[in-house]
Amino acid sequence: MTTSSMSISDRWACFRLEVIGGLLASPPVHGELKERLRELSAQHWKHPRSGEPFRVAFSTLERWYYEAVDQSDPIAVLRRKRRKDHGSRRAIGEALAAEAKAQYEAHPSWSLVLHLENLETRIRRQPELGAAPSRATLQRHFRAHGWRRLPAPKSPRSPGALRAERRLAEREVRSFEVEHVGALWHLDFHHASRPVLTKDGWVRPILLGILDDHSRLACHLQWSFCEDTETLVHGLVQAFLKRGLPRAIYSDCGAAMRAEEVRMGLQRLGITLERTLPYSPYQNGKQECFWGSVEGRLLAMVEGVGQPSLRDLNLWTQAWQEKDYHLRLHSETQQTPLERFGAGKSVLRESPSIGELRRAFRRRVTRSQRRSDGTISLEGKRLEIPSRYRSLGKVVLRYASWDLSTVEMIDPETDETLAAIYPVDLARNAEGARAALEERSLTPVPPKADGLAPRMEEILAAYIESGLPPAYIPRAEEER
Repeated sequence: MTTSSMSISDRWACFRLEVIGGLLASPPVHGELKERLRELSAQHWKHPRSGEPFRVAFSTLERWYYEAVDQSDPIAVLRRKRRKDHGSRRAIGEALAAEAKAQYEAHPSWSLVLHLENLETRIRRQPELGAAPSRATLQRHFRAHGWRRLPAPKSPRSPGALRAERRLAEREVRSFEVEHVGALWHLDFHHASRPVLTKDGWVRPILLGILDDHSRLACHLQWSFCEDTETLVHGLVQAFLKRGLPRAIYSDCGAAMRAEEVRMGLQRLGITLERTLPYSPYQNGKQECFWGSVEGRLLAMVEGVGQPSLRDLNLWTQAWQEKDYHLRLHSETQQTPLERFGAGKSVLRESPSIGELRRAFRRRVTRSQRRSDGTISLEGKRLEIPSRYRSLGKVVLRYASWDLSTVEMIDPETDETLAAIYPVDLARNAEGARAALEERSLTPVPPKADGLAPRMEEILAAYIESGLPPAYIPRAEEER
């Protein structure tokens, strides 16, 4: 056992035995002990903790010798004695403890010294709080309650951030791993630490990463300049085509992850979407750990390239993913991601075609058809409904917000596609060509019947039979 792996108490015990070991191995004869102790006290020794040279007093050496001389286990008696008050702590009064708690909750980024100085100021103003604690006492009090210094927020904390901080302080954090390949995928965006050169100048790229939880295999990696829904769907489609359909996806609450196209698409593909709590990146720890590999290995190896483009970055990333990351031994699983992906029990499903995947990631909306020209409004654009559906007051559409060239009108009951609809072509409509409408079978209108209606005849007869006098005075024009 090396000294670095020993406890402090054992280090001191070994050091003391080394100092007086010669006296124990060769006991001095009567009258020689003092002389030999004086010789030892004049020597310089290497301090067991700091490594600095120092001397040991005569009385200390004498005490060590008499403690160990007749013992069968000298190490046990030469260990540093535990303080009598070990395990106990000086009490901080309830009033002062409440004040310390309120101060920490209001200022979790303060240092311990700053907390102590402010508590001392409060005690001077309010002596009833009690005596000021020492720094060590306050430190033990903070440790006992799990109050650690937090980084100062860059901006005022929102209610959601405060709730996340409170949950992290009140609930334990545990690592997890699913048992099957494809049971859970992690998904997130990462902003690179270095920019790339574009025609508009230097721009910091964003990496979409999709990881398998069980194997840590990178299902798909791709750099872009934004983290919108179109980028997310583009990456998901590629991951599904390469690896298959997983059972669940775990992501944060970013705008792209909350988009209706993503939610509906995963639902149509039978994939459960699970989200981390807001302001809680530690819940997606595997993904955050992977970003460390991206920055520490991938980007570090290409830092010598002065003006990389996005195409260069994606090429390097695909090569690094397949020939380095997937083939490196993972420190936790003790397998490479590729080995673990191939050897593990898989619950992945076969992926549909690329056309079916793209059609899946669409939102569903209902719009009212304008009777005058058979159009509807969608994302600020007007689209034409085929004339054969002109009788419908409302139509149900399925589309992706970033591509209005593939809007479909669907049956609201079966979700089957009825027709593809397109934006209004104003220039073509200005040519004046109009298609003939399909003939409708019109029901002939019957001629009006003569006389009173049967119900009116019944009412009039009942009124006459009642014998009531006229309810109004007739005017002269009624006699004409």
